[in-house]
This record gives sequence, C-alpha cells and structure tokens, in this order.
Amino acid sequence: MATAPEDRPLPDQIDGAPHPRETPMLIGQDAAQAGFLDSFNTGRLHSGWLITGPRGVGKATLAWKIAGFLLAQPIEEAGGGLFGDAPPAPDRLDVDPDHPDMRLLASGAHPRLFVLRRGWDEKADRLRAQITVEEVRKLRGFFAMSAADGGRRVVIVDAADEMNVNAANAILKLLEEPPEGATILMVAHQPSRLLPTIRSRCRELRCGLLGPDDMATALTQAGCQTDAPDALVALTGGSVGEAIRLVNLDGLALYGELISVLEGLPGFDRPRAIKLAESCTGRNSETRFALMLDLIDRFLSRTARAGLAGPPASQGAAGEARLLARLSPHDRAARAWADLAQEVSDRTRHGKAVNLDPALLVLDTLFRIEQTAQHSAATTTTA
Repeated sequence: MATAPEDRPLPDQIDGAPHPRETPMLIGQDAAQAGFLDSFNTGRLHSGWLITGPRGVGKATLAWKIAGFLLAQPIEEAGGGLFGDAPPAPDRLDVDPDHPDMRLLASGAHPRLFVLRRGWDEKADRLRAQITVEEVRKLRGFFAMSAADGGRRVVIVDAADEMNVNAANAILKLLEEPPEGATILMVAHQPSRLLPTIRSRCRELRCGLLGPDDMATALTQAGCQTDAPDALVALTGGSVGEAIRLVNLDGLALYGELISVLEGLPGFDRPRAIKLAESCTGRNSETRFALMLDLIDRFLSRTARAGLAGPPASQGAAGEARLLARLSPHDRAARAWADLAQEVSDRTRHGKAVNLDPALLVLDTLFRIEQTAQHSAATTTTA
C-alpha cells in the first residue's frame, strides 16, 4: 500500500525533532546571525547565501529564521529610511509570531516562500535520493505567482548538496540572474560537493558546533530530556541533530555497553561481545544495528585522536578516557587506529551491500579492534 501524503517523512526534518520552521529559538549561532544582519543593515543584501556547517547544528533553523525575517520586512526599509526616521537596525532575526507573515510561515503556506527539497518517488514509494531538476523547474511558477504582491521572495534549498548535476545547473542560472527581490538560502552539509560557480556566487554563513550549555538548551527546546549533555557533545561533536538521535535511540546506554565490553582490551570478554553483537540482529533491530556501527566508528575516531591529542576532556561513557589513554598512548598507535577506522568503514559498507548478517559484521569488527589493541600493546612494550 502506498504511503499516504500526510505520513511521508520530510527530508528536511530530523526524526524525533520539531521541523526547523517550528523551532522557537536559534541557539549557538550568534556569529552567523550577526553576519547576515550586518549585510542586511548596511544595504548589501546578497541574493544567494550558503549556510554551511556539520549536520544538526541549526543550519536549517537559521535558514527559516532568515526567511521569516525577510518576508516580514518591506523591501523599501532595507538599509534605513530616506528621511532619517527609520526604525533602529535589527540586531536579531526574531519576528513576532503573531505577525501575518509569520502565521503564514508557520502554516507552511506562505505564498512568497518556496522550499526546494527532495521529492517523493511515487513508483518506489519513498523519498528520492537527490533533488532533481524537475523540482527546481517548479520555481518558475513560484516566481511568476509570487511577484504579484511585490514583496520579498525567499527560496530555501535543503540540502543544496543533495542536488543532482542538472538541478545544480538550474539553480546556478537563478543565482546568475536572480529575480528582483529574491533571496536564495542554500543549506549545505558538504559545500565542497557543490559546483565552484555556485559557491562563488553565494555569501557563506558558517554554523559552528554547540557546547554543553547550548546543547542542553537546544535539547530542552526540542523536547529531549538528558542529564548528560557533556557526553552527548563528546559523541556528536556538538551536533544537536545527532544528539536528538542518540537520546531517542538510547545511544548513550549502547555506547556505555560498547565501552564496557572493550575495557578489558587488549583482550575482552568474548561471551559479552557475542551477546552485544547478537543484540543487533533479528526483527526490528535495523535501527540498533545502524546505531552500533555509528558508535563503533566514533569510538575508533576518538581512539585515534587520543594518540595525537591525549585522552578527551569529556567522556562519552564512564571509563572511556582511561581506556583511550591506554589503547592509544602515542602517534604510532593513533595511525594504527586511524587505519582500522578506514578499514572498518570500507568493510561495513561492503557488508551492508551484500546483506551480511549484522551480528557477524559487528562481531568481526570487535575482533579487529581486539587485534589492533594487541598489536598496539606489543609495539608499546617493545618501544
């Protein structure tokens, strides 16, 4: 049975989190907000903006905040008035939620806003893997209709690095000859994947990672309760989106299980390792399997970094810092763990492609971690 339109996931919404247009506050991105407002207040508003940064740090929220701000601003007021009676230059993007434009924005039906994102494949009954040129072509009708009232028009592209080549070329034409009063906001997780000509025609707003205090505030705003913001920052690098995923999937507990199994390295309790691996197989375990692979990847990356920069200041689980210090005490060990991380990534990708049994894939990875730990211990002893 085909998925009903109201049940289809939105490609620009993190599962378990409110949609970016529903997020009340922009948290931890004051520099990016100030950069945009400086351009607006000085009358140097670019038609194309590239909002970059890691996944889940608030790029889409920033795009929607900018969109609401612009839609609520009459064009003639940009940069000040003509007779010295202009209102003070805004220092925040916040707009009264009762403003008519904000009400339209909240309803998802603002006539001067177009959201360009991956469409739905009716035949396959799933989201398309890319933004296609057919989606971009819908902008022609949007610009023709939205020009009627003479207000500002805004396009949000989320995510720009999901556009295929034809879609990217179509957007480039718009950036080269932007319609009057139009602003294009492009969210990009990996801007290096974009055409250089697209990047050159946009002004960049860089969103940074969040610290523990901002993380805790952002999670509370998203309705996620946690008493371990430091651990979430440690494991996610400050990405609220990833933190929400870990909270919703009980990822901190799973990482704690992983650290507990590995704390005996260069050897470990094999029955416990087998039990952990088997917990990732069976019906309805696909999510746990994917999460386990992600957490193993993060463990290996953190172990490699420990050999270069020392144990982490914040732990993802109790005993982790002590374990990483023992496994990766110098740069030679760091290289070995980095090599293993790449090898595991390649094997995981291949294992998924050939539908290898999840328990076998996880267990094989744990054994490779054990082998690397034994080799590292032997190298340290003989050094």
